[in-house]
Amino acid sequence: MADKTCILIGAPVDSGKRRAGCLMGPDAYRTAGLGRALADLGHDVEDRGNVVPRRYTERDDPKLFAPEETIAWTESLAEAAEAGLRDGLPLFMGGDHALSLGTVLGAMRHAEAQGRPLFVLWLDAHSDYHTPETTDSGNLHGTPLGYVTARGDFPGFPQIATPLPQENIAIIGLRSVDPAERTALQETAIQRVDMRDIDENGIARPLGAFLERVATAGGMLHVSLDVDFLDPSVAPAVGTTVPGGATIREAHLVMEMLHDSGLMTSLDLVELNPFLDERGRTAQVMVDLAASALGRRVFDRPTRAY
Repeated sequence: MADKTCILIGAPVDSGKRRAGCLMGPDAYRTAGLGRALADLGHDVEDRGNVVPRRYTERDDPKLFAPEETIAWTESLAEAAEAGLRDGLPLFMGGDHALSLGTVLGAMRHAEAQGRPLFVLWLDAHSDYHTPETTDSGNLHGTPLGYVTARGDFPGFPQIATPLPQENIAIIGLRSVDPAERTALQETAIQRVDMRDIDENGIARPLGAFLERVATAGGMLHVSLDVDFLDPSVAPAVGTTVPGGATIREAHLVMEMLHDSGLMTSLDLVELNPFLDERGRTAQVMVDLAASALGRRVFDRPTRAY
């Protein structure tokens, strides 16, 4: 992955859930030196600033939180993702996970235009497979994989012309899935790797099997990295903390395997809430992980006292 054009795109989405703060994420990544870290690895870096949602008028909804704002973000981010993928490897600095409604949609459109299949690696404590009908919380950050696989009805959202095939998705790091979502997932071909699987068998084997499928298919790979993939002891700046997450060592292994594969074509960095961080600790961890995915090796990794 040497000498790629890395395109930084701010996605200050804060409409996917009720706890505010993720809109500060893009500035936190910039302050933590994401662009500088990628440039130091030999990549060209272009910061395109922050995406702005198209104009919208919020409506009262008895169940969903901020649906019109999230629809507006989805449309704008899908366009930004298509443009970014045409020009290089976009990194979306979030922003809550509702941003992936747009970034994955844009990646799907780009892959279809290229005549290549798209695969999605979802690194997350949650499966985010809900629909507007099935969500109990009404928070749309729990719906991106339901949306892109055309599960259920998403009124007002851009239509999914060709759904993302279930077998093209792997969710790794699961440890908080509600019963209804679990039942629905068990009826799919989505690869699901929970923390018990990782404890028993390690993280390299299931990830390696998925990457092999991507390579065999000649696919493009969109990676969506949620802060809560990590254990909150090392990444506290997230509103959905779930104990028992991936260790720093496991997370860096995932990122280094992604770099070794040469398959990643776009990356989401989501759910960073700087308001909940400790002296920028989580932002720095996420920057270090992104750098590992783009070529930084263990001997290049700086040691920090946060």
